[in-house]
Amino acid sequence: MQKFSIWSLLKNSLSYHEGWQRQWRSPEPKAEYDVVVVGAGGHGLATAYYLAKEHGLRNIAVIERGWLGGGNTSRNTTIVRSNYLWDEATLLYEKSMKLWEGLSQELNYNVMFSQRGVMNLGHTLQDMRDIERRVSANRLNGVDALVLSPSEIKERLPFINLKTRYPILGASFQPRGGVARHDAVAWGFARAADALGVDIIQNCEVTGIRRQNGAVTGVDTVKGFIQAKKIALVAAGHASVVAQMAGVRLPIESHPLQALVSEPLKPIFPTVVMSNAIHAYISQSDKGDLVIGAGIDSYTGYGQRGSYQTIEHTLQAIVEMFPLFSRVRMNRQWGGIVDVSPDASPIISKTPVKGLYINCGWGTGGFKATPGSGWVMAHTVAHDRPHALNEAFSLDRFYNGHLIDEHGAAAVAH
Repeated sequence: MQKFSIWSLLKNSLSYHEGWQRQWRSPEPKAEYDVVVVGAGGHGLATAYYLAKEHGLRNIAVIERGWLGGGNTSRNTTIVRSNYLWDEATLLYEKSMKLWEGLSQELNYNVMFSQRGVMNLGHTLQDMRDIERRVSANRLNGVDALVLSPSEIKERLPFINLKTRYPILGASFQPRGGVARHDAVAWGFARAADALGVDIIQNCEVTGIRRQNGAVTGVDTVKGFIQAKKIALVAAGHASVVAQMAGVRLPIESHPLQALVSEPLKPIFPTVVMSNAIHAYISQSDKGDLVIGAGIDSYTGYGQRGSYQTIEHTLQAIVEMFPLFSRVRMNRQWGGIVDVSPDASPIISKTPVKGLYINCGWGTGGFKATPGSGWVMAHTVAHDRPHALNEAFSLDRFYNGHLIDEHGAAAVAH
């Protein structure tokens, strides 16, 4: 694998950048693999990378029904944070945050991780009580967190309107939070996994999962049968559909989640601002676009368009908080498909079927967990048992009642 550096850029500039290698191969599937990962989004590619890097497995395939990173990885608003309330969620997301902080160097690929801070607004006295509680819990778990007063918010964002229909009484702030480039994350993990011998097979939809004597034996695909003793399902949005092929019913629902970007502006927005109460959040990309996200649409489905009233409500809230954006034009809108568990926390677990592992249920919080999710999923698959960080996120918790209710704690788990 060619190394990226200032020297390699200068060297290749002399040949008009025609000497670069392909970033990853496009092989045909082999007849048999030790592990098949279903889903070539960020989480699936990270799982394959850490299986190869941390656990020494080489005979791995990642199969994707479309193109690499073309699902939810390319349909999100790229926010990264770890300031969750409950210990189990905080520790998992903080592991991911620490991996983010060295990810570009580890992958030798610029994932454009920008630690510009994430601000969560409070609009009611109860919001502020919850913020105080969450900040205290974060600090106890070693996560950076601050409570901001309205005047401190105004210092950071002079153009914010604090006296909207939803008056802003304060905020929590995580300075280490920020954003990353979603497609670069997928490409970086794909390139690094490929260099370790992982086969990434695109346009290879799974049509069935074969079982024998209570264990998986492989997957049927549009490119034929692929034998494997271990199958990791990391197919965000469609996890329940794929799991059903193996006879596993998952307690999740799939909803559209919408976002949109504006025309490019000069740099003006220095941080990420989220409002859980009104389901709106905003940041500015390195290209200058305002990246705006909404809450999930209330109906279930697999559409990638969503409803107009959700976008209308979100933009009303954004314009009330930031009146100077009222004449900014929106360039495009899209929807992703999020799978939501009953407690709005992920499922990273073995299943009742031997050799079948599941990683799903991230709701709207999946992108920020990409490296940490892949790291613990790889451990679970390699050792056939969960890591301490994902032990609490087992499928069994919906039977024994040991839920991790981040939805109830934060109103929304962005």
